[in-house]
Amino acid sequence: MTRIVIVSARVGAGHDGAAYALADRLTGHDVEVIDFLDLLPGSFGRRLCGFYHRQLEVVPRSWEWTLAALGTAWGAGLARRAATLGRGRMAQALDGADLAVSTYPLATQALAALRGTRTLAAPLAVYLTDPAVHRLCVHPSADLHLAQNRYAASEARAFGAPDVAVAAPLVGRRFRPPMAAERSEARRAFGLPERGRLALVVAGSWGVGDVRETTADVAASGAAVPVVVCGRNAALREQLIAAGHRHVFGWVEDMPRLLHAVDVVVQNAGGLTTSEALASGLPVLTYRCLPGHGRANAATLDQLGLVPWLHSRNDLAAALLSAHPDHRPQPATDAVPLLEKLLEVA
Repeated sequence: MTRIVIVSARVGAGHDGAAYALADRLTGHDVEVIDFLDLLPGSFGRRLCGFYHRQLEVVPRSWEWTLAALGTAWGAGLARRAATLGRGRMAQALDGADLAVSTYPLATQALAALRGTRTLAAPLAVYLTDPAVHRLCVHPSADLHLAQNRYAASEARAFGAPDVAVAAPLVGRRFRPPMAAERSEARRAFGLPERGRLALVVAGSWGVGDVRETTADVAASGAAVPVVVCGRNAALREQLIAAGHRHVFGWVEDMPRLLHAVDVVVQNAGGLTTSEALASGLPVLTYRCLPGHGRANAATLDQLGLVPWLHSRNDLAAALLSAHPDHRPQPATDAVPLLEKLLEVA
């Protein structure tokens, strides 16, 4: 049995979501998902994750500046050097692997460094978790980059990726359009109104961004009742409940079912939730998006015609009224056969 190691990171939920969705699909192989942050020395991984989380909470605009700096030659070089701090432990974790897959940019850089020293002999594939691509997500040493759309594929090639394929976004198998009776059942399960238009407001696993403002704007539009997922942000949930919003959740274990209960999703340009909602046949709207990768993702999704980027309350109200489900399948190649082809070549 071939051994496949997927390297992710618990930075938000997008990287892990893709990693575990891929692991679930790679049947017939010995698959292990490891966290890149755990491979870094001491508490550096935990501190890195905490700093990023705090940055998005307190000074989100600074993340846009950080990404811009990391997009320069010196900034990318600094990040690559930091990524190699975990290469010793990573080399041990990858011992005997027949294929390595990265879903996290710094892991990509560390794996590429192992390729450069021939410590890693197995093929290396990179899954690009966001609709838009930053240069740190790409490395010319990787054998294959998997992009979610043609724009991301083009960006990856511009950053030096030698082989890029467009593959369907990696989401759990249960993210699909609901059957006839499942919508009512899902509403009852979550204590939601049986009738009326419901808009699911999401902001990733950390509940960051202008969630309170977005929720208020949805409610004020009169076009839909907001249903909010705050993720692990308990303080945000308390604030929204105190403001009078009735349907506010913290961490939701059964997101496929909750998506079956609503009519439209309003998000701030996180890659994973958008992919899950689209796979569930729901219309998705971008509103009050996060700086940095949020804006880049919003622009790409808008250009593709998949998710409109709304810039005003009036635009939001009109879109909430006009958005309708789209159960047409999204044509794209499946990632698994592309990865298994690497194993055959190796």
